[in-house]
Amino acid sequence: MATAYQNLSSYDFNSVPDASAMRIGIMVSEWNGDVTEKLLEGACNTLEKHGVKPGNIYVERVPGSFELNFGARMMAEHLQIDAVIVLGCIVKGDTPHFDYVCEAVTQGLTELNLRYNIPFIFGILTTNNLKQAEERCGGIYGNKGDETAIAAIKMIDYACRIKK
Repeated sequence: MATAYQNLSSYDFNSVPDASAMRIGIMVSEWNGDVTEKLLEGACNTLEKHGVKPGNIYVERVPGSFELNFGARMMAEHLQIDAVIVLGCIVKGDTPHFDYVCEAVTQGLTELNLRYNIPFIFGILTTNNLKQAEERCGGIYGNKGDETAIAAIKMIDYACRIKK
């Protein structure tokens, strides 16, 4: 989480396992595309920086954040991947729609993590306004896409170690 004390793009490079053999899916919401494309760019750049081959990064898009769960499940079922990063941006408006979408996506990703043998990484910005989202997709608080890439690499490494 981005705070005044922690930047989303800050991490100890040496604490990240080798990712050269990893295959990672990224499911991206098209809604708030200016933000989600920057999240995607951050995630891909960070994955490649840690050894994931560009050909082992599988990117798909769905119309909105509500559709991310279905897209992520399909990705897990039909691609040989080690993790799915889910990227979206839900900005609070004047109606309760924000609450319903946030709850549905959060619950859905929790269920996917429990049902499948691969990690699903939560990369959904849930902000009060677009400015807050922009601050978290490469702005003053870093890029949540970077954070999700590191989480995916570390969770894949953990899953591999625990299965041995």
